[in-house]
Amino acid sequence: MYLQDHNADVDTTDDPDRASYRADLGVPDAVASCHTAIVEGYVLEGHVPVGAIVKLLDDRPDAIGLALPGMPADSPGMGGDVTTWENQSVMLIEHDGSLKPFDY
Repeated sequence: MYLQDHNADVDTTDDPDRASYRADLGVPDAVASCHTAIVEGYVLEGHVPVGAIVKLLDDRPDAIGLALPGMPADSPGMGGDVTTWENQSVMLIEHDGSLKPFDY
């Protein structure tokens, strides 16, 4: 499922200097991916599943946001299905740049 399927308004912009944009947001290079988004003040890096986003917005942890490193072949937008999407290993990006698994 895509974000629009959950009634999210999505605006896209191509940024030739996305690496600087990610760095300015506090996203560590270790989790850099192909997409960077801001949702209600949180950063989403990569193909983060909707279930993780919903839990992030429900729980509102004191953190920068979430990341799904790389481009897993069975992640949202890449392949797989809802089951594989929601089983991705998503990381919580802490304010100090550290990462920890995000259970959702």
